[in-house]
Amino acid sequence: MEFGEIVSVLLQGAVVTIKIVAMALPLAAVMAFIFGLIRLYSPAPFKQIAIFYIEFFRGTSALIQLYWIYFVLPFFGITIDAMTAAVVALGLNIGAYGTEVVRGAVQSVPKGQYEASIALNFTARQRVWRIILPQALVNMIPPFGNLAIELVKATSLVSLITIGDLTFKAKSLADTTLQVGEIFGVVLLLYFIMSQALALLFKLLEKRLSKGLGRGGIN
Repeated sequence: MEFGEIVSVLLQGAVVTIKIVAMALPLAAVMAFIFGLIRLYSPAPFKQIAIFYIEFFRGTSALIQLYWIYFVLPFFGITIDAMTAAVVALGLNIGAYGTEVVRGAVQSVPKGQYEASIALNFTARQRVWRIILPQALVNMIPPFGNLAIELVKATSLVSLITIGDLTFKAKSLADTTLQVGEIFGVVLLLYFIMSQALALLFKLLEKRLSKGLGRGGIN
């Protein structure tokens, strides 16, 4: 098989991988913020729910979570397509790690900021949304960038539920052409490019938010 044809097929798989990341990453961010803030500010029963979510998804295999959502839930009458299963499983898994990023970033805001907001007679909600989170958000960006890269790498798992992502295309090509070196060399390069693109995006985002914070708020 010609090298150009190999690259063309693998690029098709890379597009599917990018789509999964583009859908799973916002889900992970939403779950991270919701459960991170619940763990910090909610009453004890809700905190226990957050802790269960975090420990469950961090303490079990992402592959088994994916299998459960795609293969086991249908036995309980819940059937979803492979792409949705991939997005949900990876989003929930990465989101569980993200909750600790949110919690750590919020707790890293200097205590003086809390005291100043109380002195200014801000409500608890105003303190969180107008004082604490804008500062914490800047601290969240680098670790969230790392989690985004982990998400890119974790997408390789979805090939096991027959989604035609980059890894699935590579395996199929390797089985039919036996050109293993060329195929997986390109795969390594494509994963590296996607990871570096995300890293650059998060660096630019961090720079943008830092400038906004320096002017007195995030614009």
